[in-house]
Amino acid sequence: MSERTGRVICDITISADGYSAGLDQTEERPFGEDGGDGSGGRLHAWMFETPDENRAEIDQLAAARAFIMGRNMFGPVRGAWDRRWNGWWGDDPPFHAPVFVLTHHAREPQPMDGGTTFHFVTDGIESALARARAAAGDGDVAVHGGASTVNQYLAAGLIDELRLHIAPLTLGAGTRVFEGVPPLRLEQVTSRSASLVTHVTYRVLS
Repeated sequence: MSERTGRVICDITISADGYSAGLDQTEERPFGEDGGDGSGGRLHAWMFETPDENRAEIDQLAAARAFIMGRNMFGPVRGAWDRRWNGWWGDDPPFHAPVFVLTHHAREPQPMDGGTTFHFVTDGIESALARARAAAGDGDVAVHGGASTVNQYLAAGLIDELRLHIAPLTLGAGTRVFEGVPPLRLEQVTSRSASLVTHVTYRVLS
């Protein structure tokens, strides 16, 4: 894919064996069996236990001008919207930009404090990307997961840059990045090791 402004970037934390979440995800444990709680447990310890060491990568997570996520990343509510759920992040989510949530169930946009508005997209990944691009202008669009959403965008050839944050643990089962994705050509752009994570950025060539 060509280098340009307005890239489509994916940022996702994974275990050493490629899982972005373990089995048995619940409202109390959104990342499943990774030894942790709602803060992300061992998988995301690099963000919460050593934030200063990883400040550049944490700041990058919120640097896009628009975001895309799957319904599972937005919250634990399944099926029809039978209760009010505004995401895991409280009244002031960290995005401060439009967020497009993939879902099969329509819902009115949900404005939040700090400039975040959740928009609910029922007509697929390409529609969500088109809306996110329009909202981002010449800024980047970030696909933030979960893994099944990332895999759909990778399989469709819609990701320009893939940023993997690899935690030093294995989960053995769960939701895995690259599952069902055709072979890709990746060019390594950067890598950096920290105490609880290794950050690797790839340019997606095909």
